[in-house]
Amino acid sequence: MPLSLFPFFALVTILTFLEIGISASYCQNLSNETLGKASCPLNFDILKKLVNKDPESSTFANISTQCQTILEGLDLVRSEYLRTNEYFVPPPTTSKACWDSYQLLIGEFINGFDIETSCGYNIAEWISKPCMNIKSRAQFESLIPSTDLYQLRYYCTQSLDDSFTCELCTRKLLQLRKNYFDGIGSTAGNISACSGYPSMYAAAFINNFGPTDKATAKCLFSIELKPKKSSSSHHRSAIAGATAGSLVGLLGAFSAILVLLMRRHRKNIKERSRRVMEKNDSVKDETSLVFGFGLYSRSTGLKKFKIKDIKSATMNFSREHIIGMGGYGNVYKGVLPDGSEVAIKRFKNCSLVGDANFVHEVEVIASVKHVNLVELRGFCTATIPLEGHQRIIVCDLMHNGSLYDHLFGSEKKRLSWPIRLKIALGTARGLAYLHHGLHPAIIHRDIKASNILLDETFEPKVADFGLAKIKSEGTTHLSTRVAGTLGYVAPEYALYGKLTEKSDVYSFGVVLLELLSGKKAYDNDEGKIFRVTDWAWELVEQGRALDVLEQDMAEIGLAEVMEQYVLVAVLCSHPILEVRPTMDQTVKILESGLPVRSSS
Repeated sequence: MPLSLFPFFALVTILTFLEIGISASYCQNLSNETLGKASCPLNFDILKKLVNKDPESSTFANISTQCQTILEGLDLVRSEYLRTNEYFVPPPTTSKACWDSYQLLIGEFINGFDIETSCGYNIAEWISKPCMNIKSRAQFESLIPSTDLYQLRYYCTQSLDDSFTCELCTRKLLQLRKNYFDGIGSTAGNISACSGYPSMYAAAFINNFGPTDKATAKCLFSIELKPKKSSSSHHRSAIAGATAGSLVGLLGAFSAILVLLMRRHRKNIKERSRRVMEKNDSVKDETSLVFGFGLYSRSTGLKKFKIKDIKSATMNFSREHIIGMGGYGNVYKGVLPDGSEVAIKRFKNCSLVGDANFVHEVEVIASVKHVNLVELRGFCTATIPLEGHQRIIVCDLMHNGSLYDHLFGSEKKRLSWPIRLKIALGTARGLAYLHHGLHPAIIHRDIKASNILLDETFEPKVADFGLAKIKSEGTTHLSTRVAGTLGYVAPEYALYGKLTEKSDVYSFGVVLLELLSGKKAYDNDEGKIFRVTDWAWELVEQGRALDVLEQDMAEIGLAEVMEQYVLVAVLCSHPILEVRPTMDQTVKILESGLPVRSSS
């Protein structure tokens, strides 16, 4: 499936009927002399309660779009009929009555539009002739294996009122459609109905809210909802509702454009930010900042080390003491005078300018305590003759090294899936705390395998807050110079400098793909560039999500559960930030294995 259709394919075609139609009760009251057949049992009245009443928004761009939306509108009506009667199609004797009712409805909002002539639909089979002779719920369930029906319930039970939960459900429906309804021959009956069967069934019996729920109608049948009545206090919401159809169509194309730009420009992203914190984004309150039930406070017990103690601990920054290297500095193993082992990060290319902000931000970050965050022990700022100005942070040493060491190091040890899941979940919890447990939130900016350290029990500790940004209250994003590591940087941040919590979510998605696949985020082997996100996306689009998993991984889970983890990783690293879940959502999914509703 083209990326432009994923995950917006269920929204691209938009139905904008007027609030004019023929209700089922009216249809039933018409005489047989008028209809020529039995009365119609389909309740077209439900469309009036869902669709947009604005006449200007009911104009479609072309005949193809009109025919598709008309078909999906009928699928919604038949889904409600399926829910109440357990049949996909009404009796054949009512076909003409239903056809006339629907044609009259369509004619009211598109003058002179004839469904049969314009769309080529056959009256005899379009409404009442089933696909593959499947007429009832029982026949459908006998065709689909119980494991697939279980997975459908797994993904589609909850409300579909945000793009993330909608994507989880529609992705599974696409797979079901591909496996059992695509590519069927002409003997199957009403081929046009086959593609709608999975969505009709899911809306009728799987989703807890039913086909007439606005979120379900929008997600599964592309029904554009009625806008809320505008008022002076909700003027912006009314405008957003009126333009939603246009934006949805544009987003599908934009996703493809963005990916092309991302692929073209990622290789040119330079690590341009040399300062740990920029003055204009720093926190203004110099005493404390409230978060949750605690404080960002200067009373952290954070020690300011002297440069001579740092040099002594690292044997004057000996190369033999280097345990990590990056674009912004090296990490050294050090031993303090009291005998404790520490990790010492020495930043490159520093100057006196901004030292005050650096110290303040370090103190703020040091006050943040969480089991999955590395605790800072101290810092150092100094100027060394011939070596320039120094900015250094000191934290506890993790004796099990980094996740990168275990996945890709020269002496890498193959991690079992339970250990990898523990690392993923702990990392997600740490990031969720930074994003949602603190006010204002902290955005890490450099989540990667080498910045996830492991203690003796493989409990992960998110490290290296040297690039972190504190998000000011009331702001939706920060506009800042790009920082981070190639392969982990979110596209909207890499291309436009737009930094949000979802930038960290993208990086976490890349790390989760590394844990699942055992492949590096980015590799350039003699000019042949590999990105784990592009590779994983391609496999998922081909319906081969399980091929993302590293071969011979020990203690791997059930196939349907592992597929869920792959899908979560792919969604977290989606090129469109609105599609990515929050870290809170991601934690809940990893903990429970179930999709969750957005808090927004």
